[in-house]
Amino acid sequence: MNHSSPNIPATTPGSIPHTSDRPGRGPARLNPADRTQLTRHPVSLRRIAALFAPHRPTIVVVVLLITAASVINLAQPFLVRGVIDDALPHQDIPLLIWLTAAMVGVAALTSVIGVVQTWMATAMGQKVMHALRVKLFTHLQSQPLSFFTRTRGGEVQSRLTHDIAGMQSVVTSTATGVASNLTTTVATAVAMVALSPQLSLISLVVLPPAIWLSRRVALIRRQVTDERQATLAALHTQVEEGLSVSGARLAKTLGTTARDATLFTQRSDQLIGLELRSQLAGRWRMATMQIVFAAIPAVIYLAAGLPATSQGMTIGTLVAFTALQGQVFRPVMGLLNIGVQWVTALAFFSRIFEYLDLDPELKPPADPAPWDAERVQGEVRFEQVSFAYDDGSPTLAGIDLVVPAGTTTAVVGSTGSGKSTLASLVPRLYDATSGRVMIDGVDVRDLAPADLAATVGVVSQETYLIHASVRENLLLAQPGATDAALWSALETASLAGTIAALPEGLDTLVGARGHRFSGGEQQRLAIARTVLRNPPVLVLDEATSALDNTTEARVQAALDELSSGRTTLMIAHRLSTVMDADQVIVLEGGRIVEQGAPSELLTADGPFASLAAGRESALVA
Repeated sequence: MNHSSPNIPATTPGSIPHTSDRPGRGPARLNPADRTQLTRHPVSLRRIAALFAPHRPTIVVVVLLITAASVINLAQPFLVRGVIDDALPHQDIPLLIWLTAAMVGVAALTSVIGVVQTWMATAMGQKVMHALRVKLFTHLQSQPLSFFTRTRGGEVQSRLTHDIAGMQSVVTSTATGVASNLTTTVATAVAMVALSPQLSLISLVVLPPAIWLSRRVALIRRQVTDERQATLAALHTQVEEGLSVSGARLAKTLGTTARDATLFTQRSDQLIGLELRSQLAGRWRMATMQIVFAAIPAVIYLAAGLPATSQGMTIGTLVAFTALQGQVFRPVMGLLNIGVQWVTALAFFSRIFEYLDLDPELKPPADPAPWDAERVQGEVRFEQVSFAYDDGSPTLAGIDLVVPAGTTTAVVGSTGSGKSTLASLVPRLYDATSGRVMIDGVDVRDLAPADLAATVGVVSQETYLIHASVRENLLLAQPGATDAALWSALETASLAGTIAALPEGLDTLVGARGHRFSGGEQQRLAIARTVLRNPPVLVLDEATSALDNTTEARVQAALDELSSGRTTLMIAHRLSTVMDADQVIVLEGGRIVEQGAPSELLTADGPFASLAAGRESALVA
């Protein structure tokens, strides 16, 4: 994090103050995207101030420390003048000792103040960032699946990490920079007038064109840097996408490896020219700055030597004034950049607040219904349930369904009939647009999220495993489970033998998104997690769809055993699975078109019989 230090070293004639060529330092340029973001989602300054309200005492102390350091540091030129004009010419050793000791003391004092100020400002910024980060994370957790469906994962991560970190850095450095640069500029200007009003007037004439020239030269470097960053971003994106497990598999199967290598070569070659332009622009900038900073003291020396402007000026005064005049350049440049930095900070806040202002569609109940998951019977009831996604088109319409406690209901139908949507309403991944979904007569919307999660277990067709060990993936379901319980769950899922045969057993790393294991093994790990949770209500959304016939038969037998005495809502895809259910419902266009025992429906020669006949053993179109 950048903090402008009030202890700015004086520049000697012809020297160049330290300036960084990194993006974000020196003359800044407004990013049009920041303006667009602020137009789309304006930010209230009062809302920003509320974030820092708990830290008012710290802010006051930091500002006072910065101001004190800036003022104390201005003693240095006057001490130098005393050394040159008084102590050295008169060989006044005691005065020389006092003055030089004071110079060291001033430097030490301002350095200590700078460390304390940086520590306090950084700690405050980190606390504000921590509060925002936690608030945003928990708020995004309350969003429905539709939010994550329509939002890129990288966008969520960027706002949660990069934007909050950038906000903290920009705001902290901007706030401390304003105090430091403003006090340094004002105090330096006052000291310059006190030393020599005549040379101060000359500086007022010389400084503006010098500052303008420096900004113009710096913009050239910034433009080249932006182009280089864009090319690097494209290069990094290709590396991330092309050298991931999925990217490498796609390239090999589509035969695009040579094409990808050519594109990577072209982008890398572009970086050569951009890097050369960037370095040359930097050299031209430094050369220009060298000329500017050599010209400024030269003009001052010329004015000091002319009888009309010198008026008996001493050498010490001239050296002190030159030092002051040299160090006023940097804070002035900093103040000129404050406007752009503030817009950048507001854009960060806008992006964060935009997510915080999202209305959580799945709001937890203010007064949750009393619930004991161990005493749940498990009857699931749909009463006139309808559902529509964001586009407004109905996916479910007027669903009336009772899944008696301890029974298995299979849901079949063609693709897009609403089977998975129906199943997702039970664990409240979505809320019904109208109607009610109830467990034991209690609306799922009236249950605390933790109670509902303990009651309903879900195994979906899309298995997700974290990049950790088998043990850690299983412990997500029951953090305190023993190894014996883990092995028992794996045995139920027909995976114990596979894991036991691995050199590291339960400590085997599953890999990114579970790529260490086959699709069927991933699915069985997910089933083992559900077995470990032991929920009274099961939702199986094509839970065995990734398994071969032999493995599916073993896992289905385990699921049948697990389902015994439990309420199970199963999205089925094979006739053999459906025939073991207590009842079958057939969905078409979001409506129940047939319902009954599987054997009865087969003989009824209705939609179920047509599905079975049309797909032989499969029931999903």
